[in-house]
Amino acid sequence: MTETIQPGQTGQPGGTREHRVQYVDPAVGAAAAERLSGLDFLQSLVDGVTPRPPITAALDFTLTLAEPGRVVFEITPGEIHYNLTGSVHGGVFATLLDSACACAVLSLLPAGTGSTSMDLTVKFLRPVTVDSGVLTCEGTVIHRGRRIATAEARLVAEASGRLHAHGTATCLLMAADGRAA
Repeated sequence: MTETIQPGQTGQPGGTREHRVQYVDPAVGAAAAERLSGLDFLQSLVDGVTPRPPITAALDFTLTLAEPGRVVFEITPGEIHYNLTGSVHGGVFATLLDSACACAVLSLLPAGTGSTSMDLTVKFLRPVTVDSGVLTCEGTVIHRGRRIATAEARLVAEASGRLHAHGTATCLLMAADGRAA
């Protein structure tokens, strides 16, 4: 018997679970990103006009807010996110923090300009399980220069307000052809 588990739910102990991911060709989003400003592109993701990137489908997190220099993602932890010790894997935290930092930077960039993460520093403060409920990950820009930007992000449990992880990232700003801006 295969049991489909929704985010935030647990199944019968020892039962088999199933996780399916559907996503749209990532080239569709990439094309939109090239022709729109960063903020307009992010808003098109929030509004559902542009299909979400495959990583957000795979880990089941969603961009819920985009404004200049600030973005917010949401995730409801599920068993699919668990590591061997029965809590959400740190790589899920790192992916959310990296996404929030990078998208906060992107929100300040003109059309034809993108960025890529050069580094990411993450601090894990407490574990997350399905009982943690909805988590929000807010990213904000600390500094934007001509070629480099830095941002920070915080992963917080919505119900308790408790901080579970935080991080900082440095992003290289690039022209659409991949050269440094």
